[in-house]
Amino acid sequence: MIAETLISDSIPSVSIYDSATKVLAMMDVFRVSHLPIVVGQEYLGVISDKEIFDARDFDEPLETFITDSLLKPHVHPRQHIFEVAAVASGCGVSIVPVLAEDHTYLGSISRYDLSNTLTTLFSPNEPGGILELQMCENNYSLAQITQIIEGNDARILSLYTWKPTGSTTELNVTIKINQVDLSGIIQTLTRYNYDILATFMDQTPLKSLIDDRFDQFMRYMNT
Repeated sequence: MIAETLISDSIPSVSIYDSATKVLAMMDVFRVSHLPIVVGQEYLGVISDKEIFDARDFDEPLETFITDSLLKPHVHPRQHIFEVAAVASGCGVSIVPVLAEDHTYLGSISRYDLSNTLTTLFSPNEPGGILELQMCENNYSLAQITQIIEGNDARILSLYTWKPTGSTTELNVTIKINQVDLSGIIQTLTRYNYDILATFMDQTPLKSLIDDRFDQFMRYMNT
């Protein structure tokens, strides 16, 4: 999924001649805290409600707010949605302008639409269970994890990795799988010495697995 498919028709641009009061009203209507300043098709940067409130001169036109410190976040049409998210997060903006290769303004992506689209990539509405694994980063093998899951007649719906806060060597892997009963997959992962931090599924199969292991343990103790 790329930036040009996410451009919203509902995000307006503003002119250097618009008053600060008008711009704040537009931000309120469209529920954003930033708007792009555009002259013709030339993109000058984004203005934030904070910058306007800090100036406390609401009758002045936006041209008085244009300085060298004006933020100019943007992406190009063919950039991936993850790159759009990186710009939105890194610059702390509620909209991400999209510029053509010649840097003419094409439109903007709202953070709200970006968030909703990113959410769909993780298959939240697909039935299934979720596993969270933790391992040393050097031991991470997507091929092996996939082989284990597919070896249990399941498939991965979505997967992402992230590092726990403060860790430099550990890696957490969150996987959504198209099966609610993950007990077979859990058993196989355990045999391969994977550390399972959490499971999210129908607890009945997991309880049966735990009860079965407890019964085996008790029979071993009684022999």
